[in-house]
Amino acid sequence: MKVAVIMGSTSDLPKVEPAIQILKDYGVDVQVRCLSAHRAHAGLSAFMEEVNTNGTEVIITAAGMAAALPGVVASQTVLPVIGVPLSGATLDGMDALLSIVQMPSGIPVATVAINGSKNAAYLALQMMAVHHEQLKAKLLAFRQDNEKQAMKANQEIMEKYQ
Repeated sequence: MKVAVIMGSTSDLPKVEPAIQILKDYGVDVQVRCLSAHRAHAGLSAFMEEVNTNGTEVIITAAGMAAALPGVVASQTVLPVIGVPLSGATLDGMDALLSIVQMPSGIPVATVAINGSKNAAYLALQMMAVHHEQLKAKLLAFRQDNEKQAMKANQEIMEKYQ
């Protein structure tokens, strides 16, 4: 199981690291790159050639502002691409969100919330779980644990206010 994580700038790393850790916790091989669609387009294209042939199953891209990276990546592959819009100095990430979700027909990018790298990781895991039963079992166990925690919190609230 292999996922590529591409960010546009090293300043994006703190917002992307939670996704990398989640993927690694599930036993996924993660390739991490910092390749700007604008400043490193040749390097990005070279990496995309590699990704298209090395068994990568899903690509997570993270970008802010104009956020061209997810779309440029999607234009070079038929692998699922997940875009993570990142907040920046202006517009609190809305510029990146709108850039990523407004892809032209035929070049889709699945998009998560602004700074939502954790959900990007879980979405990648769900996509791969279609073909990896052990991953599917781990995700189901995770969901069941979440439900138990939520029900425990509910019980505590009920006991406190009854």
